[in-house]
Amino acid sequence: MAKDGVEAGGGPWEHKGRREHKGRHRVNGIDLALRTLHQGERNLAEELLDVSERHRSEHEIHHVATDLAGWSREHVRRLADTAADHGVHLGAPPDATSEGGFAPPTPRRQAAEDSVEPAGVVAEEPAGETAGHRPPPGLLLLRDLRELHLMATENSLHWEMLAQLAQARKDGRLLSLSAACHPQTLRQMRWTNTMIKTLSPQVLTSL
Repeated sequence: MAKDGVEAGGGPWEHKGRREHKGRHRVNGIDLALRTLHQGERNLAEELLDVSERHRSEHEIHHVATDLAGWSREHVRRLADTAADHGVHLGAPPDATSEGGFAPPTPRRQAAEDSVEPAGVVAEEPAGETAGHRPPPGLLLLRDLRELHLMATENSLHWEMLAQLAQARKDGRLLSLSAACHPQTLRQMRWTNTMIKTLSPQVLTSL
C-alpha cells in the first residue's frame, strides 16, 4: 500500500501519496531542514546578485545586495559542512564568480520574472513589456525588493525550524549554525523591508 511521507528526490516539504520507488529513501527531519535551507540560501544568493546587476546604477542597491549575497553564500557553505557531519551530502558550495549558476528559479521566483507588476497593482496590459511598454525602473526595483524580502522571510522561517529541531535533539552543532546564520537572514529582511518602505511612496504615487 502506498504511504504518505516525504521522499528524497522530490521537492522539500513535498508529500507523496504513492508507493516508494526502489532507490529512494525517506528523509529524516534534519536531512529535510538542511536541504531546504541549503536550496533557499542558494536561491537567495543568486537573486541578490541578479538584483545587484539589474540595478547597478542604484549604488546602494548594487553594493548592499552584493554584500548580502556573500552572507547567503557563506550560509550555503556552512550548511554543506554541517550536513556532511550528519551524513547528508548537499553538493559543492556555490562559486562566487558564477553568473546565475546556483540553482533553477523557484516557482514563485519564476512567476515574479514572468510578471512585472507588484502584488496589488493591476497591469493595464498583461503583455505590456513584450508590447514595448516597459515599466518604470522604480517599479521594477520595487518588484525585485519584494521578491528578495519574501525569499529571505522563507529562509528565516526555516532557520527557526532548524533551531527548534536542534533544541529538541540537543544538537549543539545545529544550534550553533542557526545562531550564527539566522541573525544575518533577519538583517537581510530588515534591509529589504526598509528599502520597500522608503521607495514605495515615491514609486507608487508617480504611476
